[in-house]
Amino acid sequence: MRDSFLGPFTIIKLIGKNAVEVKLTEEFSRKHPVFPIVEVEDSPGPVSKIIRARKIRLNGKDQRQYLVRFKNQTADKDKWLAEDAIPDGNLHLRRFRASRRTEQSHQ
Repeated sequence: MRDSFLGPFTIIKLIGKNAVEVKLTEEFSRKHPVFPIVEVEDSPGPVSKIIRARKIRLNGKDQRQYLVRFKNQTADKDKWLAEDAIPDGNLHLRRFRASRRTEQSHQ
């Protein structure tokens, strides 16, 4: 299930000790709905804000990642995510970039 991150999906039921059945969206309707439990992560919920950015080298390519804070979560739950893995990323990235421009203009 690792195309970076897919979902979130609702877990319908536990199948044995090692798999879950999920309710897939229309986009993924051709996939089998049962996944190994080791591939499933708890969704931290909606994004509160993007805190900062960094560049890393991944598979020989430069990639920008963003440190994301989730609503009703503490800083220890912050995650570094690629741009395409941020829920409602366009909105939060616009806000983050605007706040950085404002900070830079005040220096």
